[in-house]
Amino acid sequence: MDNALRLLQLVGERKVIRVTEAAEILGTARSTAHRLLAALLRHGFVVQDKPNGVYRPGPALTEIGAAAIGGIDIRRVARPVLEDLRERTQETISLSTLEGRDVRFIDCVESPRAVRVGSRTGVVLPANCTAGGKSLLAAMPPADLSRRYAGHDLPARTSSSVADWEDLLAELAEIRRTGYALNVEEGESGICAVGAAMRDLTGAPVAAIAAVIPSSRMPTVEAGRALAPLVTEAARAVEDLLHAAV
Repeated sequence: MDNALRLLQLVGERKVIRVTEAAEILGTARSTAHRLLAALLRHGFVVQDKPNGVYRPGPALTEIGAAAIGGIDIRRVARPVLEDLRERTQETISLSTLEGRDVRFIDCVESPRAVRVGSRTGVVLPANCTAGGKSLLAAMPPADLSRRYAGHDLPARTSSSVADWEDLLAELAEIRRTGYALNVEEGESGICAVGAAMRDLTGAPVAAIAAVIPSSRMPTVEAGRALAPLVTEAARAVEDLLHAAV
């Protein structure tokens, strides 16, 4: 039992683990580590992308994390950070969550500027067409992403939307590398954004924060990258608050 619980903790912390690594850390035979991981696999606590592949957090482990976070009002926890980011960027700041293949904007603080993006609260858009949505998709395990888009069909909102599956995968890989996502008029003409995802204690994505900007102030991806450090810093701040509240 102790070794099984330690394995769950390792998977949650490392996000990826191999049988040999598990055996070495636990101080057990490789066969013992394999048997424990196989048991966790049967009960959905870990998953494998392919036979004999690495083990990643599974849906059962994610549900435990979601249940813990589920009792927390994310909007209440995140609101001070949203307001602080609004003051630092002078742009509209949104908070969104995944709903299937879409994102729903669950909170928003508007920019004080005369020319600004209005409140997005309640708006639903395809996840692949928004900065927050793409950051959440990038934070998902590849197997979960493939199940969510089983047909690899992607909706397009504008001519700039990422509508090709391979193009989306390439962009998600870049988002994982940099820690943030960009949207240049992909969801709506005239609106751009920089977003970053927050994860629960198991590493599963729970929400995204984004600076939503008129295209006149973010005409290129380079302009968006200038705001990225502030957005990612805010995302980590919300993440820390959520973890502390569990």
